[in-house]
Amino acid sequence: MLDTVALLITLTALFSYLNRCFIKLPTTIGVMVLAMLLSLILMSLGELGYALVEQRAEAIIGSIDFNQVLMEGMLSLLLFAGALHVDLEELMRNKWPISVLATVGVVASTFLVGMASWMVFNFGLGISISLLYCLLFGALISPTDPIAVLGILKSAGAPKSLEIKIAGESLFNDGIAVVIFTILVSLAVGNAEVTVGGVALLFAEEALGGIVFGLAIGSIAYLFLKSIDSYDVEILITLALVLGGYALAIHLHVSGPIAMVVAGLMIGNHGRRCAMSENTRENLDTFWEMIDEILNAVLFVLIGLEAVILTFEGDYWLASLFIVPLVLLARLICVGVPVTIMRRWFGFEFTPHAIKIMTWGGLRGGISVALALSLPAGPERQVILALTYIVVLFSILVQGLTVGPLIRKTVAPARQSIP
Repeated sequence: MLDTVALLITLTALFSYLNRCFIKLPTTIGVMVLAMLLSLILMSLGELGYALVEQRAEAIIGSIDFNQVLMEGMLSLLLFAGALHVDLEELMRNKWPISVLATVGVVASTFLVGMASWMVFNFGLGISISLLYCLLFGALISPTDPIAVLGILKSAGAPKSLEIKIAGESLFNDGIAVVIFTILVSLAVGNAEVTVGGVALLFAEEALGGIVFGLAIGSIAYLFLKSIDSYDVEILITLALVLGGYALAIHLHVSGPIAMVVAGLMIGNHGRRCAMSENTRENLDTFWEMIDEILNAVLFVLIGLEAVILTFEGDYWLASLFIVPLVLLARLICVGVPVTIMRRWFGFEFTPHAIKIMTWGGLRGGISVALALSLPAGPERQVILALTYIVVLFSILVQGLTVGPLIRKTVAPARQSIP
């Protein structure tokens, strides 16, 4: 374990340095590109006769349980760090758009992608995959992960209202998508009744239980923070809140991701104002910003290195030509329809070209890969895993690198046209 962690941190530091000095891409995208290049080099060495090098690399990377590392380790820290810096007042002003996009949008996307991919696989490409597994693919590919794009949104001059919608949606749709995925997996392996009541009960246990649990542990942590003024102890309290709270949420079978978002919002707003001194706020922010930056960089290095242990057959690349546009079309529908309805019928304000930016800026990331890796063994798993990885790569490399120019071309002219 120590050797693996040391290797990951060393590679992340090296790739971050090379990216900053030479490539100059956003850090998360840059380190993933370099990790992908390393993966391609290792695979090429195997083709050139240096099979031992490739086999050793496969053994090292294969020993890392990506799903466990992210879903039971990094995710709690990343979600808490993200929620910690979200303005709750701004979030509440946009609560209805965010709530609709993070719930109805994810559910609709799950069914749209699931149904369309089932038809593409079974009737278009002759790949036999059950509808339930296609719905699982829809659930795991629906959550957006705009970690890599939030910095681009700020540097491109995206309006604050647009930033909060994208950030808020991503924080909550991660949790909702995990809940939907968990329900579908339970149905697939026969652990839950295929009834409306059974699905509703599972959803209530996971989602509503996560909200209540997040409020409970956030309140306890708040009382501890308010009773002392020592930034080092207070940082330890927030760290215990995240790691201990997430572990307990798993044992209680409630949504850990949703609990971490709720707790992070509570500590980052009410706790920051009423339970912390200025010195504590500065040190706490610095600590969690560093955790966020480091873990994000490591996560994207892991995504790039996963290519070494995946199998990509010709049929998968052919299928991706249909699946990538399909996922984007589903995102366009699931953003465009609610935004249009809320704007025209209910009077909600949206930035000009918000549908374009939220569609193209809705990146897929590590959560999708982790969920795909957690699928039970079977013939469907390899197909779904390979296509998930291809969609994530396209999302990060193509969408992530072009969303900035898209914002500058759409938002800036729109602002100039306003008298």
